[in-house]
Amino acid sequence: MTGRILISEVGPRDGLQSIAAIMPTEAKKAWIAAEVAAGVTEIEVGSFVPARVLPQLADTAEVVAYACSLPGLTVAALVPNLKGAVAAVEAGAHKITLPLSVSETHSLKNLRRSHAQVLEEVRAIGAYLRSLPAAQRPRFEGGLSTAFGCTLEGPVPLRQVLGLGEALMAAGADEVGLADTTGYADPTAVRERVTRLREVVGQHAFAGLHLHNTRGLGLANVLAGLEVGVTTFDSSLGGLGGCPFAPGASGNVVTEDLAFMLQSMGLETGIDLPRLLEVRTVIQAALPGEPLYGFTPEAGLPLGFKQTEGGS
Repeated sequence: MTGRILISEVGPRDGLQSIAAIMPTEAKKAWIAAEVAAGVTEIEVGSFVPARVLPQLADTAEVVAYACSLPGLTVAALVPNLKGAVAAVEAGAHKITLPLSVSETHSLKNLRRSHAQVLEEVRAIGAYLRSLPAAQRPRFEGGLSTAFGCTLEGPVPLRQVLGLGEALMAAGADEVGLADTTGYADPTAVRERVTRLREVVGQHAFAGLHLHNTRGLGLANVLAGLEVGVTTFDSSLGGLGGCPFAPGASGNVVTEDLAFMLQSMGLETGIDLPRLLEVRTVIQAALPGEPLYGFTPEAGLPLGFKQTEGGS
């Protein structure tokens, strides 16, 4: 395992959607700017869903527009349908992700759509994006949510993951990612599902892993992903996050712990760890009392720790 690993921060979207408090827009901008200053190069900054559903993310268009002004940052956003994709493009997003839950029960709870209905939205988005000039066309990921298991259905069959991954590509997605929305993944399952999905969609079309630390296996699952060549991992500052439509789903892999582990292994992340640890103060000030997680922030960096070349 050598080379550079992309840490894609999802806290401003996945983290904030799962808590009751609403972070002020200016605090969101400060959070994003601080992470960029620490070397983070991709951030999912919000979701284009109706404000009545997720009032925490009602300002996503403004946040996307601001984030696009920060040099070197890939600005990502989640979209549930064609309407959301159009709004994301108009705001200037560089990447959009539409989640397709492998568990159809979860899909009906999360998007209120069946698999067939979600794939129809993917086809509509794909056609819309192809109608745009290449310079205005964001990268389009189909995210396979609940790809390892679901708190509503239980274990998810591998054949269903592979079939839906293939269907997403056929419908117009540029790439497909795997998400352990509810903390069912284990290292063996990660290695198997990444390997098999790549066989179906192609090496170039595998987007990365979105892992949760629900049962304490987040970093173990990252390591399993590294072993089979995954180079992009989602994480959330302070471990904020969890799907509000999946009972029992809890926080994401902690960005600070992930960056520390990768750099301790000699892998490049481009992230300045001391500056990244300071970003927590922005969240703590804006969301007083909201619990933040992570062992590295609590323990601090070990004496003599040296960042890898390209780590800052």
